[in-house]
Amino acid sequence: MKNNCPLNYTMSLIGTKWKPLVLFHLLEGALRSGVLQKKVPEISNKMFTQTVRELEKDGLISRKVFAVVPPKVEYNLITRGKSLEGILRSLDKWGLEDCKR
Repeated sequence: MKNNCPLNYTMSLIGTKWKPLVLFHLLEGALRSGVLQKKVPEISNKMFTQTVRELEKDGLISRKVFAVVPPKVEYNLITRGKSLEGILRSLDKWGLEDCKR
């Protein structure tokens, strides 16, 4: 751990605008790159690529490239990423309840 604060460490892994959204959509299973990006319509191509690369580098998701034409890329949560499910679902629930106010 780079910092003594566990929350700081967690936020360094998932604390951008897009990472929690990408992770949340992968909770239901593997998604092709285009499908995943469409689930986060506000994200630019550049930010999508940067986000999934960082999540892969940090060991939260895997990227599988299929040798087909046209190219097919699929993203999936790996064990470390799946361990964030409770956090992500809690954030979703809080947002749902707060929107009703």
